[in-house]
Amino acid sequence: MEAIRKMETGKVLRALMCLFSLAFLIGAVLAPDLPEIFTGFGRICTLPAQLTKDYFKPELGSISGSLLNYFLLSAVCCALMFLPGAKITGGTVLAYFLTVGFASYGMNLLNIIPLMLGVAVYSLIKKQPFGKNLNFFMFSTAIAPLITHVLFYYPVVGDTPHLTFVGVLLALIVGVVFGCAMPALCAHSPGFHKGYDLYNAGPAAGFLCFLIYAVLYKTAGVEAPPITADLGDGNWMFVNIFCIVTFGLCVVFGVMLGGAKDYGKLFTDSGYKSDFTAKYSTGANIMNVGIYGLFIVLYYNLIGAKFTGPTMGAIFCMLCCCCNGATPLNVFPIMIGYVIMGLLNRAGVTAFAVNAQAIVVGLCFASGLAPISGEYGIVAGIVAGMLHYCLVTSVPAIHGGFNLYNGGFTAGIVCFLFVPILEHYFKSKRQRRGEG
Repeated sequence: MEAIRKMETGKVLRALMCLFSLAFLIGAVLAPDLPEIFTGFGRICTLPAQLTKDYFKPELGSISGSLLNYFLLSAVCCALMFLPGAKITGGTVLAYFLTVGFASYGMNLLNIIPLMLGVAVYSLIKKQPFGKNLNFFMFSTAIAPLITHVLFYYPVVGDTPHLTFVGVLLALIVGVVFGCAMPALCAHSPGFHKGYDLYNAGPAAGFLCFLIYAVLYKTAGVEAPPITADLGDGNWMFVNIFCIVTFGLCVVFGVMLGGAKDYGKLFTDSGYKSDFTAKYSTGANIMNVGIYGLFIVLYYNLIGAKFTGPTMGAIFCMLCCCCNGATPLNVFPIMIGYVIMGLLNRAGVTAFAVNAQAIVVGLCFASGLAPISGEYGIVAGIVAGMLHYCLVTSVPAIHGGFNLYNGGFTAGIVCFLFVPILEHYFKSKRQRRGEG
């Protein structure tokens, strides 16, 4: 254990992500529908992936096939972390879990290939090693559902996938365009949300997907597929056992690495423009992975969420910011905002209950607004959560449901509308301390 303590934080985090990949493989083998693992994985790779498709549902995939997809996607990401130029930071942890989280709704091993090619082309243009742009590759997978659609179902939507030369060519073109544009747009995203949206790639992916969607459908005069959810009943026991065991082990491992010594400081960090891997010990970061993960699972149990593929995906997507600014303390007010709006549903004021699938997934990305509550306090965080609830189900119409970062895009819009008002009328904690 002493040898691990002396290792660079980046190497320990890379090892942790590799262990998560192994956990996904073990989960696939232990899944209740193991005989369906390969046929389910085949359905996941070829059926429409537009928001929101539940890969746990037998008709769309299988639990074992989804966990195999988790393993394969995470293994690709981990393998790329060993490339020359790859630097493992809190941003890498964010990109990894954000990518892996969509393995149970929207992303698969096939529809990320054109996007990987796009970032490879970008690396050649910039004369940089691919490893240096690893995070951009993982963020570019935000439009994976669009790749599936142009590959198998464009311009005519049918019941069965049909692979054509035009479809392959179009998928490659979209992948290269998106992969080359994302790095530039991500660099400008902080100016849009001023650092208050932890899902920095959300606005970049949202606006770019909006443009591509408009060109492929509205401009070309092609009828766009309807945005419809296809959900199953989920599996409460499997998802809870898998998450509690893996997150619990993270807590134990973090404590063994001495993380308890400075976890209190990490826990109370505002999360604003914070890379926890640079500010706190490796043990504290790993503890936050576990504690934050268990906190998310507890919340979803308390509100009575169905543990479908999208719910499990939301847990890991939400976990992605655990080394980049999110803690149970600064995310809790966002949750309260969502709960308030969900309770208003009982009075007929709002359209969605707090445990509706769209709201369960929406809360995942609303957590990216954690720096607002961290900097401006609990009330500001609650209001931010309420605003996100109001917008998140309307935003898919802008991009046709093809942007997996829908909630992160929504968080950016909330920041664009809300942060200037906060800055104009209130002082942040940093300003009150005389730091800015």
